[in-house]
Amino acid sequence: LISHTFTLPSSEHETNPSATHTQKAHLLKQNIMEGVESITATPTPTSTPMAKTPVCIIVMGMAGSGKTTLMQRLNSHLRSKSKRPYLLNLDPAVSKIPYKANIDIRDTVNYKNIMNKYKLGPNGAIMTSLNLFATQFDKVLAILERRKDDIDYILVDTPGQIEVFSWSASGSIITTALSLVFPTVCVYTCDTVRCVNPNTFMSNMLYLCGVFYRSKLPLVGVFNKADVAGCEFALEWMRDYEVFQTALENDESFLGSLSNSLCLVLDEFYKNLHACGVSAVTGIGCDEFFDKVDLAVGDFFKDYLPEIEAMKKEKEDKAKKNEEENLEKLYEEMKIDEKDGSS
Repeated sequence: LISHTFTLPSSEHETNPSATHTQKAHLLKQNIMEGVESITATPTPTSTPMAKTPVCIIVMGMAGSGKTTLMQRLNSHLRSKSKRPYLLNLDPAVSKIPYKANIDIRDTVNYKNIMNKYKLGPNGAIMTSLNLFATQFDKVLAILERRKDDIDYILVDTPGQIEVFSWSASGSIITTALSLVFPTVCVYTCDTVRCVNPNTFMSNMLYLCGVFYRSKLPLVGVFNKADVAGCEFALEWMRDYEVFQTALENDESFLGSLSNSLCLVLDEFYKNLHACGVSAVTGIGCDEFFDKVDLAVGDFFKDYLPEIEAMKKEKEDKAKKNEEENLEKLYEEMKIDEKDGSS
């Protein structure tokens, strides 16, 4: 296993200890935006047909849902099937992980230093750490491109701050960058034990729906901890909204009424969602999980890849147009300089 470390771009605040907190924050934002523009403007090209590249699985979910344990289980399961996984850890605040990460954000970004330097809370420091790491994500893609012939799956572990993928720029950059090079599937992990409550179940489904609309990638819903609580009830609620409404019939609160209405709204969403139950501890459901991933990869090539390629072409055309406009401006300036010189 090879672990990779990246150097973040330096900023003026590193050589100017007298800079105020506001100046540091401004320079940090400027540094992040410059890195983001370099990633989005020049996506890593790939000469290999995407169908022959490894499948990228991004594991998301709320804190405590068992994402990291699931990562280790998927890693173990793939190796038992003689598959070659490549593991990325994008959680800068985790103290220990039960697997050996090939690329680890903690080797590049010091979460505690970010928190102290920019006077941020824990959540703000995690978000900022991911923003900084996203500025170097082209280097991650370059490494994955070099290793693609030696791996079958790319597994990506993420922090429990679901806002990274529901509205933050860094989450969008990471998912978009990966999907431009590899067939990519998002996996949303739910805590099955918590989902026994219909209102908590609906809350998870709304988060899942938000991630789907933000990432614009095929999604697999995983009900983890199936060894503690069976997930059949949750799958049935997704298949038949009347069963879910029956579970809510004794709840006369506003929240119960809202959940009752939302189940009708999400009914169409459920029809296009792949879902299964898994136990990250015992390994129950891993074979079914990868069957669902295969279905999602089929969806990626059928429904999502054409849109991604259209988006990529639009960016390339825009970059080409900007380049032509800059050249025209340069020619105009050269003509003006020639006239001034002759006069």
